[in-house]
Amino acid sequence: MDKQVIFERVTQIMADLFDLEKAKLTPESRFEDLDLTSLDAIDLVVELQAMTGRKVTETRLRDIRTIGDIVTLVQGHLAQGEKV
Repeated sequence: MDKQVIFERVTQIMADLFDLEKAKLTPESRFEDLDLTSLDAIDLVVELQAMTGRKVTETRLRDIRTIGDIVTLVQGHLAQGEKV
């Protein structure tokens, strides 16, 4: 799946979950700049796991700081076995 398509899906999920304005979300958007908490991150992980069919490890989650990081993670998971 193309990175742009993944970005669109991820930003739509985030806009819906966290009541964010999708147009303002960029690959460089940082979670702290979006005022997202660790509980928000858990909600997002649940959605990503449903989207990819793969578990997001705690170690991998610690490395995620931006929306672009999420897109890269999802792209890697999808490369291992397309779901969505």
